Amino acid sequence: MFAKTSDPNSPAGMRMESLWRRVFSGGQAPIWIATVLLFAVSPLVAPGSLKYSAVVGMLPFAAVLAIAAVGQMLVIQQRGLDLSVPGMMAFGAALVTGLSQWYGWPLWAAIAGAVIFPGIAGLINGIVVTRFGVMPLVVTLGMNALLLGTVFALSNGTPAGAPQEVADFTKGEWGIVPNALIFAVVVIVIGGFISQRSIVGRKLTAVGVSDRAATAAGFRVKLYQTMAYALAGVAYGIAAILYAGYVTTPPLFFADSYLLPTVTAVVLGGTALTGGRAALISTGVAALFLTQLGQLLRAVGWQESYQLIAQAFVLLVVILARAIVPMITRSVRARREVARTAVTSA
Repeated sequence: MFAKTSDPNSPAGMRMESLWRRVFSGGQAPIWIATVLLFAVSPLVAPGSLKYSAVVGMLPFAAVLAIAAVGQMLVIQQRGLDLSVPGMMAFGAALVTGLSQWYGWPLWAAIAGAVIFPGIAGLINGIVVTRFGVMPLVVTLGMNALLLGTVFALSNGTPAGAPQEVADFTKGEWGIVPNALIFAVVVIVIGGFISQRSIVGRKLTAVGVSDRAATAAGFRVKLYQTMAYALAGVAYGIAAILYAGYVTTPPLFFADSYLLPTVTAVVLGGTALTGGRAALISTGVAALFLTQLGQLLRAVGWQESYQLIAQAFVLLVVILARAIVPMITRSVRARREVARTAVTSA
């Protein structure tokens, strides 16, 4: 009886292997499980971490990270990596705060500028990557430096305050749910629907999986890749507006701490660094996981540097798991085939 239960060729053994592979080799299930477990253990580690005030104070930052991570995910889906996240978000925040305070722009124009201009910067990234064949890391790193310099020039080294209407919206609540979280959920759900159900979303996925196959199918590969970078810039601008409104007066270079978390959220959400199918909703859940993890670590006295080390460790573990688990699975399958062949021959 015990031999049959432990037999990898038995139905029970195959089911266990399938479950093990789904949980540890990628996909969207692990981050949902990890998030539930994190919230379950949070009160045990830090008794006040799930109080209403703590959760409501954490959720807007999770919303900001979720929207920024969606932008990073669009670039990673096309087998790139966007290092311009700090510059993009700092640029968007400087525009929504500075254009109205320093240059007298009306509120709607300042908000539009904080979305459109980062989108144009993303469009330039995409054009240089696709049309001139420059590595995404080089292009986005250069754009990051350019935007940070632009932010300093616009502000003259002095941060501005967010318009009152923006601050009131981002700090407001609908019932007991922060407006920033509702806005982020709407953005992610709409983005997920477009990604999964629309022709544009499916073509973006196809291009991310294989640009050669997409070219053979007649898709305008460079157009869709460029579009991904432009939409990423738009996402960074929206995230910057929410952040600026919530903190009221954002530091000029506040977004330096968002680069690693956006990549980590994308990977934890189930999107492979090699490109392919995007996982928007799970990326949002991963942003919630990372934000709560950061709050929990702060509650127990960890410095920000240690929190970044913890995020990097989580990212490293996930990447190694996705590389090692398929190797182990192939090895198990090979041994199973050998055992099956031996039984058949006998």
